[in-house]
Amino acid sequence: MSRRTRRSGASGRGGAGPSARRLALDVLVRIDTGGAYANVALPAALAESRLAERDRAFATELVYGVTRRRRALDWAIDPFLVTPPPPPARAALRIGAYQLIELDTPAYAAVSATVAAAPRSHRGLVNAVLRRVAEAGPRDWPDDATRLSYPDWIVETLIADLGRDTALESLESMNAPARVQRRADGYVQDLSSQMVVDAIDVQPGDLVADVCAAPGGKATALAARGARVVACDSHRGRIGLLEANRAALDAEKMLLLAADARHPPLQPGCCDAVLVDAPCSGLGSLRRRPDARWRVEPSAVSRLADLQRELLEAAVGLLRPGGELVYSVCTLTAAETLEVAAAASADERLEVLQPSVEPWLAHGDGAMLLPDAGHDGMALFRWCRR
Repeated sequence: MSRRTRRSGASGRGGAGPSARRLALDVLVRIDTGGAYANVALPAALAESRLAERDRAFATELVYGVTRRRRALDWAIDPFLVTPPPPPARAALRIGAYQLIELDTPAYAAVSATVAAAPRSHRGLVNAVLRRVAEAGPRDWPDDATRLSYPDWIVETLIADLGRDTALESLESMNAPARVQRRADGYVQDLSSQMVVDAIDVQPGDLVADVCAAPGGKATALAARGARVVACDSHRGRIGLLEANRAALDAEKMLLLAADARHPPLQPGCCDAVLVDAPCSGLGSLRRRPDARWRVEPSAVSRLADLQRELLEAAVGLLRPGGELVYSVCTLTAAETLEVAAAASADERLEVLQPSVEPWLAHGDGAMLLPDAGHDGMALFRWCRR
């Protein structure tokens, strides 16, 4: 029995009714054809459904699992197709193949239940193809990108930047579901993000600017330590997220500011610390956003690295002498970590601070956490203003 079978329980063996599969099918079609985000479309669909908790969990497993494993599933399905199927049939085929290949669901249960959930006009096709998939036996994957179900460019980039073994282990890890991590105040935040806040030397009363703050996890944690926090974000719509979290966590010392962090409207030299938790390609946190691997373009890495350098350059000017600059990104690319940090370290106004200790791994002038079962991948760099 596979890990995924044990995790899915009876649902993985076909115990959930077709309504869970039908909901998953509808959400997957929205993701593939309408550009919907899994972490938005699925909760909305579940909120409108009357599914039992067991079926809700199974629908979640199907939507997130199928979205992650899309490339591998299509590789197993496509040899038995004459022409590309319409989106609802493709979604049903992926759901069935996911149960057969990833959940070890008995063929009779996976096929019959998926056929029942498919649109009536596509049931014959779904039945015939899934039976062939079930009969195909063990898969001999053509390459690592197909086996792990990522775009070629992500696999190639991380192998070049991290080395083959580390890259493949990290990619494998990000195919597993994310664990829910709660802080002591109840806020849900990945352990890596919590560890970034722990690494910042902040004392009660210090003025801290979190210049890319939404949705506010790190900013509220800093406020809880007694800091006076200016939480900035350039997207006015995301300021609402900051406001909601400030109210929910009683972060009264948090000031919200809609501003472009490349041109912060703050007095130069006013901050004891500045956190630049920068926009990035997110290639260390793909377990949380199952569709992100298919949305991120290769050009995003260099484009975001340029933005990250601009954000750090502006942040230096906000620091008082002796103030601390912290740069974090939830990605693993060298361009967004080592190269961006090297540019900051070359700034004569800054002195590199010692990298964080275990479980952080040395990474150039800073440190890195590789994604594993407990947390996302994260890079962290720290400097002091001379």
